Amino acid sequence: MSPTARYRAWTVTGQRTFEAVERERREPPPGQVRIRVDACGICHSDVLAVEGLRPDPSVPVVPGHEIIGVVEAVGAGVAPVWRVGERVGVGYLGGQDNVCDPCRRGDFVNCTDQPSTGTDVDGGYAEVTYARASGLVRIPPELDATAGAPLLCAGLTVYNALLAAATRPGSLVAVQGIGGLGHLGLQYARALGHHVVAVARGEGKAALARELGAEHYIDSTRTDPGAALRELGGAAVIVATAASGASMSPLVAGLAPHGRLVVVGAAPDPLEVMPLDLIFGGRIVSGNLTGTSIENEDNIRFAVERSIHSINEVYPLDDAPRAYERMASGDARFRAVLAMGT
Repeated sequence: MSPTARYRAWTVTGQRTFEAVERERREPPPGQVRIRVDACGICHSDVLAVEGLRPDPSVPVVPGHEIIGVVEAVGAGVAPVWRVGERVGVGYLGGQDNVCDPCRRGDFVNCTDQPSTGTDVDGGYAEVTYARASGLVRIPPELDATAGAPLLCAGLTVYNALLAAATRPGSLVAVQGIGGLGHLGLQYARALGHHVVAVARGEGKAALARELGAEHYIDSTRTDPGAALRELGGAAVIVATAASGASMSPLVAGLAPHGRLVVVGAAPDPLEVMPLDLIFGGRIVSGNLTGTSIENEDNIRFAVERSIHSINEVYPLDDAPRAYERMASGDARFRAVLAMGT
């Protein structure tokens, strides 16, 4: 047992009802490990827990799924590759069961019995959390926990979206929305060897977009972004990160033949597509949901090697509700992170 038997955490019930609690450390169940949390990013997907968008919002849950920490204890049946003292991460997908039909076909992302960290099971707004061994991500020693936590979800989401499009290096790739996802998407796209276009509202982020790897900047308030992309030759891939279906809709016309619009921003309004934009040129619209734990290890290694970094606001655990409000309001620049030692 850890020297300190009790730990602090924030739970939520209903809609934005935070409560600071103390809990007893317990031994991890079979197949799980207990993790001392060093840092946890605050992601837009935390709204599922905090805003009560889950089956039973009356049940308290600890939000947070961009977790980096250290293994404190190992449950029965966990493979010896996971040891006490090892640095690990946990993302949104909390670990596949390895027995359902999708898992048996190797489709671990769509496992039918996989917890959503911080929504179905307790997450990282806490000094301690528990996780399935199948969901663990190895964290290299050179990656600072506070700096690296957002890479486990935001980073992986845009990295896998770019890889899913299977686009050759040197292609024209656009990233729509320069926020928590988009500022990372620009860096990943550039590091993968693409010619990068940033698409955003207004000129306020133009200079930053270029610093992060964009060669071109399109202000969607002044020009039709689809037409502007066609003038550049058409995008092989557009990663849509802004949570607005209306802002995504004009992008389809900016795809090159056989180009792909990959949607990763969870918009509340529909994305509208003209059928002719799909038919002529064989264009594709698809979505992408994060990735597996081993894909996350690939992502972390790539980010470290290519100096991809998240721009973060850092808060102590005591300020978790305020940090969440910063994220939810869109005022955070660009990710909010809880650092347990702060």
